[in-house]
Amino acid sequence: MIEVANRLKNVEEYYFSKKLREVAFLKSQGKPIINLGIGSPDLEPPFKATMLLRDSLDDEGANKYQGYQGLPELREEIANFYNKRYKVNLSAQTEVLPLLGSKEGIMHISMAFLNPGDEVLVPNPGYPTYEAVTKLLEAKPVLYDLKEATDWQPDFIALERLDLSKVKIMWINYPHMPTGANATNKFYDEVIAFGKRHNILIVNDNPYSFVLNDKPKSIMRYNNAKDVCLELNSLSKTFNMAGWRVGMLVGSYDHINAVLRVKSNMDSGMFYGIQKGAIEALKCSNMWFVSLNSVYQQRRELIWKLAEELNCTYDKDATGMFIWAKLPPHLKSEEFTDLVLKEHSIFITPGTVFGSNGEGYVRFSLCAPEDVIKEAIARV
Repeated sequence: MIEVANRLKNVEEYYFSKKLREVAFLKSQGKPIINLGIGSPDLEPPFKATMLLRDSLDDEGANKYQGYQGLPELREEIANFYNKRYKVNLSAQTEVLPLLGSKEGIMHISMAFLNPGDEVLVPNPGYPTYEAVTKLLEAKPVLYDLKEATDWQPDFIALERLDLSKVKIMWINYPHMPTGANATNKFYDEVIAFGKRHNILIVNDNPYSFVLNDKPKSIMRYNNAKDVCLELNSLSKTFNMAGWRVGMLVGSYDHINAVLRVKSNMDSGMFYGIQKGAIEALKCSNMWFVSLNSVYQQRRELIWKLAEELNCTYDKDATGMFIWAKLPPHLKSEEFTDLVLKEHSIFITPGTVFGSNGEGYVRFSLCAPEDVIKEAIARV
């Protein structure tokens, strides 16, 4: 076999890619596995979005290559969405870039701004892809602590003590995954000022702001944000469209244009029908969010009960589509989740998947029907 690139030597296969193979094997052996580990929405997308996708297949040019920046009307609707939902003014022409899912945006942003040897501030715990992509590009992840004692917020005094001379990007993610913590107005002001002081690009990954959250926020609403910030967002969680792969990046023209230079060499545009459906989804009324969160609220109460049955504690003020639960003292996350899988055929995620500060915690997903969650409770 031809030797793989050096960049792969420090990057492992994504945890869920490996674990889901194990879960699939157990199912094939007749085990009745309940999957509460994955954040893949099981609810339906907006009906009008699905219908528009179907109807658009007959449009002239529907099957041709599409523009790298997406349809003008999609960019316009993203700008309208940000104005209506976040009170943020964006230029649809220069400050919005549709993506094939926000996960690709993590790679494209990193490719646009990082050189080998550059450093990146990565939250611990946090989404594992931030660290993995950094390593793939032969840059160095510098983990910064998020802890329950500080409400899962960064300690800027500790950050200022670091040698930041090589840091190019700082990843933040609020509402936070996996903990569900929300950021304060003070935090956004502080992180923007921090980025300006040290010439660091602050990237807020913001796909969970409408799930069980009464006050969605965008970093772009804060003073001077466009000087040093980008924001990723997605239709995956907000509109149950994970498999459609529709994301977006917003920020200043210069930052967006840099990412576009990478993206235009990596794909050939988003499928026309998906763009048309996405436009319709972004137009959803407040009733969509009320209905969505009504379902998740009922599921969350059941997951709280399941967590209690497993002797875990949790924060009722957390938001998003996961429950971050603390284990009893002295229990290890992976040992605990392996035991729950073996004893009860329930798959939940160990906190250590998200970093060393996840030790002693587990994550439950709300992406399962109520009857399935009730069955999980009954098993425990």
